[in-house]
Amino acid sequence: KNGMRFTVENKIFLDGEVITYVVIRKRIKNAYFRFKDGKLVVSVNYLVSDKKIEKMLHDNAKAILKLQDRVKQRSEEKLSYLGNDLDLIIRDDKPEMIGDVIYARSFDEAKNYIYSLALKVFESRLMQVRCNFDDLPDFKLKSRLMKTKWGVCNISSMSVTLNTSLIMKDVHLIDYVLVHELSHFKYMNHSKDFWNYVGEHYPYYKQARKELNY
Repeated sequence: KNGMRFTVENKIFLDGEVITYVVIRKRIKNAYFRFKDGKLVVSVNYLVSDKKIEKMLHDNAKAILKLQDRVKQRSEEKLSYLGNDLDLIIRDDKPEMIGDVIYARSFDEAKNYIYSLALKVFESRLMQVRCNFDDLPDFKLKSRLMKTKWGVCNISSMSVTLNTSLIMKDVHLIDYVLVHELSHFKYMNHSKDFWNYVGEHYPYYKQARKELNY
């Protein structure tokens, strides 16, 4: 395998900032950029010249510097899908997730792509969870980004709305929020009866609440 320590390091000025980069040549069609151990890793086809790589870096300077900033902030904001952290690889093509790698033109595009998968996953989990409930009314499941809540049960509109960013959490946490909100169709409060009812359908709710700060 081509290890990082055997690869020649290069330096380039991008918008006044020095970027250290290494080139890895593979049998691939497109060029990919990602940061690893503080260095920009450029994956290209064997036939791409050094001069063309330099031009590519200059042409994509803004995206590369933005990616570098995002990597530095990674401890604060990660890309995850169902509890699995993803590595972002920048490429000029439509977003795609393969294993624990997500390919996209930018961090924001990758995040929006993950968000776009949310409602379908939530609907799938709802089919599993609702089987354990009796006498649930007809309601609509929705998804939207919310700053302070993981979910909302609205009796007047007969809807349950899950926070889109739950798609980044483990499946068991999605299930917990669904159980929590469905339980509000029986108890529109957080009384002892409510929590007993939640516990019947999700015994580990206290642990889930800790994980979600719910």
